[in-house]
Amino acid sequence: MSKKVFLKEKIILIKHSKGAFGLRQFGLGPNLLPCKGLTKLKTFLDQNTTWAKNRRIGDIKKCLANSDVIISIWSNNKILGFGRALSDGIYRSVLWDIVIDSNHQGKGYGKLVVKSLLESEKIKKSERIYLMTSNRKDFYCQLNFKEVQSQDLLIRDYSNASPNTRYFEQR
Repeated sequence: MSKKVFLKEKIILIKHSKGAFGLRQFGLGPNLLPCKGLTKLKTFLDQNTTWAKNRRIGDIKKCLANSDVIISIWSNNKILGFGRALSDGIYRSVLWDIVIDSNHQGKGYGKLVVKSLLESEKIKKSERIYLMTSNRKDFYCQLNFKEVQSQDLLIRDYSNASPNTRYFEQR
């Protein structure tokens, strides 16, 4: 875990180790101190998103454990920003769950999260980096992401399905 302190406010950016072990297992936040960080992340997502509302703590732990790059921004013991990414390390990477506290948007924290994800060793080696957004396309275009018309987004949504319907039998 590494951190940076910014001068205007006491803001700490944490570049978590792969899988964010300290955050997942011990709720560590700034300065590697326990602060119920996982619970705070859940509350943060509930309060600042529609698409990540009501995620269960156990599922957030799995999500973090399987993420290659995880960034969080804190002020004291309050989480202000979050983002994560997955990558195969050469061809493709995907940025996920980029969220900034609604009271702190417009301060550059979103750019800081995205740039930190993009600068990570595993992501910056990727040939192509994907992300999806519902309503922040202009923000990402400022960071050199381009809208692609030549590809279609297809989704298989199991959010309301029972686990048994996720698999297909071959005959």
